[in-house]
Amino acid sequence: MANKPTSINLLRNEQIGVLDKVINWALTVGRLLVILTELIALSSFIYRFSLDRQLIDLHSKIKQEQAIVAILKNNEDKYRNLQDRLSLASSFSNSENATPKIFQDVIRFAPSDMTFNSLTLNKNGINIDASVQTTSSLSSFVNSLTNYPLIKTVVISNIENKPLSSSIAVSLTASLKQK
Repeated sequence: MANKPTSINLLRNEQIGVLDKVINWALTVGRLLVILTELIALSSFIYRFSLDRQLIDLHSKIKQEQAIVAILKNNEDKYRNLQDRLSLASSFSNSENATPKIFQDVIRFAPSDMTFNSLTLNKNGINIDASVQTTSSLSSFVNSLTNYPLIKTVVISNIENKPLSSSIAVSLTASLKQK
C-alpha cells in the first residue's frame, strides 16, 4: 500500500467568502500603493540631488560673473567719467551762455608769472588753485577778476608761502552773476 503523504493545509477548504476576497484585494492593492509611494519618494530624493547640483553650479557661475564684474569695474568707472565729461563739454559747446568766454577771459587775466594748478568752472562760479611769484601779480589778477562784469564776488580762501619754490600758492573762488 502506498502511503499517501500527509499535507497540512492551514487554509480553510471552504469557499472563499466576500470578506476574504475584499481582504485579499486590499492587501494586493495596499502592497502596490506602498511600492508606488516608495518609488515616488525615491524619485523625489534623486531629483533633489539634481536640483542641489544645479544650485551649486549656479552659485559658482554667479561668483565667476561677480569676479569679472569686479575686474571690469575700474574700466566702467573710467568710461562713465569720460562720458559725463563729454556730455558736459558738449552742453557747454552747445549752450548760448558766455561760459567759454569767461574761461578764456580768466586765463587771459593771469599774469605771466602765474601757473594754474587747477581751474574749475561750474554753473555757480570758478574755483582756482594757482601759484604766483609775486604779490603784485596776485593782486592784479584779483583786481581783474573783481572788475570783470560777469563775476559777482571774489573770495581768497587760502594763501600759502612756498619758500622752497619761491612762490605763493593761492586758492580762490569767484561767484558768477546769475542771469
